[in-house]
Amino acid sequence: MQIFIDSADAKQIEIWLAQGVVDGATTNPSIMFKDGVTNMEEGARELATLLGDRPLSVEVTSNDHLTMLEQARTFATWARNIVIKIPIVNEFGDSCLGVIHKLNHEGIGVNATAILSFNQAILAAKAGATYVSIFAGRVADEGNDPAIVIRNVRNWLDQWESPARIIVGSIRTVMDIQSAALAGAHIITIPPQFLPKMVDHRYSRETVRQFVRDAEKTLKEMSKAKVQVAAPGAG
Repeated sequence: MQIFIDSADAKQIEIWLAQGVVDGATTNPSIMFKDGVTNMEEGARELATLLGDRPLSVEVTSNDHLTMLEQARTFATWARNIVIKIPIVNEFGDSCLGVIHKLNHEGIGVNATAILSFNQAILAAKAGATYVSIFAGRVADEGNDPAIVIRNVRNWLDQWESPARIIVGSIRTVMDIQSAALAGAHIITIPPQFLPKMVDHRYSRETVRQFVRDAEKTLKEMSKAKVQVAAPGAG
């Protein structure tokens, strides 16, 4: 399983890249603005460079299919590791599968986003999406179990040997991350505020505190023993 960071904060991305746990990043215009990006192209280029060969998802900003295609082709020129986020439908419910299909045939990676159902996921995969982004938090808001959706989609992708990979987003708690991982998500895109919570545990701290105290005491005893052993020979 891979971890993407759901952020446009270069400092946060750099911190977690240095710890070896980030395999890519996902953004949208709202995330970029929240994280201080005021020029979308400059921000995307900076993040893409920081990530190296790891993928960076950048989202289109229109309901119009032709505009989506134009934006996607432009965004893809900014860096070789940019993947284009295309919604499964626009806000009017019009299918965006044709956009996904065309971009795939042009060799542009697509992250099919705003997916809330099994049916949407398999159609996006059939259309040629590189990634299908299941929004776990929003699935739960609808009264459904995101783990079941994730598991069913993963089983279908494996059964039919589809190259599409599941990204689970809309993470709201650390437990969402655990549930998605156990359900078979290929990738979970995690807001950076949850990563410290994943790594920390108060009992781990207490255990390390005990280790350090025991080690200090043991080193002192070792030092005393060494002096006692050396004393007869010194005389």
